[in-house]
Amino acid sequence: MMSMRIDLPIAPDFPYGDALLTAITLARRAGDLLLSLHRQGPRRVMTKSTGVDLLTEADLASQDLILTELSRRFPEHGILAEETDGHHETANGALWLVDPLDGTTNFAHRFPVFAVSIALWVDGRPQVGVVQDVVRERTYWAAAGQGAWLADERRLQVSETSELGQSLLATGFPYRRAINTDNNLAEFNALMPATRGVRRAGSAALDMAWVADGRLDGYWEPYLAPWDWAAGILLVTEAGGMVSDYGGGPLHMGSRTVVASNGRLHDALLAAVQEARRRAGLPIML
Repeated sequence: MMSMRIDLPIAPDFPYGDALLTAITLARRAGDLLLSLHRQGPRRVMTKSTGVDLLTEADLASQDLILTELSRRFPEHGILAEETDGHHETANGALWLVDPLDGTTNFAHRFPVFAVSIALWVDGRPQVGVVQDVVRERTYWAAAGQGAWLADERRLQVSETSELGQSLLATGFPYRRAINTDNNLAEFNALMPATRGVRRAGSAALDMAWVADGRLDGYWEPYLAPWDWAAGILLVTEAGGMVSDYGGGPLHMGSRTVVASNGRLHDALLAAVQEARRRAGLPIML
């Protein structure tokens, strides 16, 4: 199990330091739990909206661990989590967004790419974001105005790639891809030959963390929920990158599309996604 030692290089007057420390600690604890379950072998798998929209006991166990502690430490805050029916609004505008197991299909098949994502938004703006790369035991975190970091080891910086043809991108496909013609294949087919490669690892939170860490130059995906990108948006922007929806606008709680990049090729990536959708007869926005 990983150490819980945390030395945060943030300003003393950062108002959400306790929230950041809590999010990092809980992401690591949940990651330890998931890693232990992953090593035990196959788990019981349930389905949600479709036969490929999966839920495991591990999702629920991780979520219970995180939400129980968040509710205890911050009873005045709202919580929006993937495996719950909703959230309660709060007068102070503080909302936690939690994905207790991002990459459930990977986890269910013992494919070693999945994460825990925890973010705190206040008055519609991200203040704290943490993504735990469970199998590699790496903690990515960011705080508004404080930079993005890999644990307490080093500050994250996006890549310097400026040409789409020299880029490595990532994407994902919606759960309803078999019955929905707007399934990201048009965008994928357009961008794959226009780049050095497009990866589909199966975890939106990790894709965005890897953009922040310069391992990927860009990422796009449709049909996402806020808990998928709520932490990642802060990682990317605090590492010097850009995040928008497919129309080029800022993300908000109703956003369903994400384009994240190192900033240098954001316009080119955005234009390629939009053109692919136009050619396929699809609207730019979902």
